[in-house]
Amino acid sequence: MKKILMLHGINHNMFGKRDPVQYGTITLAEIDARMAELAKELGVEVTSYQTNHEGAMCERVHQAFFDNVDAVVINAGAWTHYSYGLRDALAVLTVPIVEIHMSNIHAREEFRHHSVFAEIARGQICGFGVDSYLLGLRAAVNAATAG
Repeated sequence: MKKILMLHGINHNMFGKRDPVQYGTITLAEIDARMAELAKELGVEVTSYQTNHEGAMCERVHQAFFDNVDAVVINAGAWTHYSYGLRDALAVLTVPIVEIHMSNIHAREEFRHHSVFAEIARGQICGFGVDSYLLGLRAAVNAATAG
């Protein structure tokens, strides 16, 4: 069974309360439940992890290497735009990385238009709310299956 790691970044524990215009009212627990449902349908295992601490996120990425995950889906939030440390941690992985965002980062503030992960990610999905997560999981599974 393929193992997919879902990484939720900074402030994502506040989904449902934080800026509902951009992120809606869905909570992180609801997102994880939707991901688990789709994982079951796709016949894969998905493990979700969220932290507001950059070092802890890097350590979780390192653990993913040793756990031999088959793919990573990441919504790093604001870290997307400046965390070279997290980018370097992700670069250690030899599996597909799919970057996702609930909002369309290219239609927001200028600083959100750049991703430090773009060159190491298989692709980026943004602007579809919770569906960005589900599309990201499908893309990760397809990429992991393709080899």
